[in-house]
Amino acid sequence: MPSYRPPCHFPPDGTPGLPCASRRRLLHMGAASGLGLVLPGAFAAGPQPAGGWPVRRADIQVNGQSFHVLEQGEGPAVMFCHGFPDTADTWRSQMAAVAQAGYRAIALDMRGYGNSYAPEDPALYSAPHTAGDLVGILDARSIKQAVLVGHDWGADHAQRAALLRPDRFRALVSISIPYAPRGERNTWDDLRAKGLADRYYAFDMMQPDAEQRIAPPATTIPGVLYWASASAPAAARWDPLDPKRSLLRPAPGPESGQLIGWADPAYVRHTVAAFERSGFRGGLNYYRSLPLTFDLMPAFKDMPLRQPSLYVWGAADGLCQFLHPGGPKLADMRKTQPGLVDAIRFDNVGHWVQHEAAARLNTELVRFLRALPMA
Repeated sequence: MPSYRPPCHFPPDGTPGLPCASRRRLLHMGAASGLGLVLPGAFAAGPQPAGGWPVRRADIQVNGQSFHVLEQGEGPAVMFCHGFPDTADTWRSQMAAVAQAGYRAIALDMRGYGNSYAPEDPALYSAPHTAGDLVGILDARSIKQAVLVGHDWGADHAQRAALLRPDRFRALVSISIPYAPRGERNTWDDLRAKGLADRYYAFDMMQPDAEQRIAPPATTIPGVLYWASASAPAAARWDPLDPKRSLLRPAPGPESGQLIGWADPAYVRHTVAAFERSGFRGGLNYYRSLPLTFDLMPAFKDMPLRQPSLYVWGAADGLCQFLHPGGPKLADMRKTQPGLVDAIRFDNVGHWVQHEAAARLNTELVRFLRALPMA
């Protein structure tokens, strides 16, 4: 396989991204930083024939609890972490792409979701707990290291896992949620101090009756997919600071002509059925457990993420517009992620990047993987 030459990207503010030669130097610096990375990625994996890798499903015992896991392909491991409200099946397109490129894709129903362990106590959803789940799955499969890919809450927990166990997680791709190190106070207290307790959507998700107030999954899932995506009109799209533009509105019906063309009907049906079985409590517990993660990680205050990393976001995502108005600045992001290769903006894409722009994300993901030094 010829050596891979990454393209250059430019953030939306017009500031040049990392030059191509500098990007390669940054990736090779990871090896010199004790990350366990040795050889150029061109030797890490080879392309595989299309359709040659069936999806394997299994329930794996991790620390005495069962986790539902999907696997596809063979080669260096790439582990996928989903967010709310979702399951491992959200990654089927990305899993097929990395399997065909010569990697071993692993996706799990995160704790609290689908067919995985789902304790009721929010205290059991901290980042150290989920990091233990991810490490336990690697151990069960005798895998020494993996690249982490996370979306939404899955990105946040993948980031904490990479911080806690750099020996097991050699690189990171964050989608829709940028890395923010632990600061002086937790995110919810910071938002309260800014006067946003009555506006920011997450506070409603943490109310004791939130699960009961969320509509049935057959209404909730299509609504969350639609309103958080670029398919919704910009003036009505999800705004995390405006309760009138909530995630939890019903999606327009077929008679409106506003169907979600990018959402695979089989995926929507699977997700609805999963939440009809499990309910939403497990997913909501991620919101409730954030202060506990903060309290458990004082030793990691202001800690940078040093592994090679990539950030991908949709320009029409209301959450990203809140988190980094006008778009993230690479120079600022590299203060806390010195191994950040790029921050890639997808125009006309909302929160559900892995569905709304599956092919584009797959291209960037495989490009990032092939540029990494070998495990």
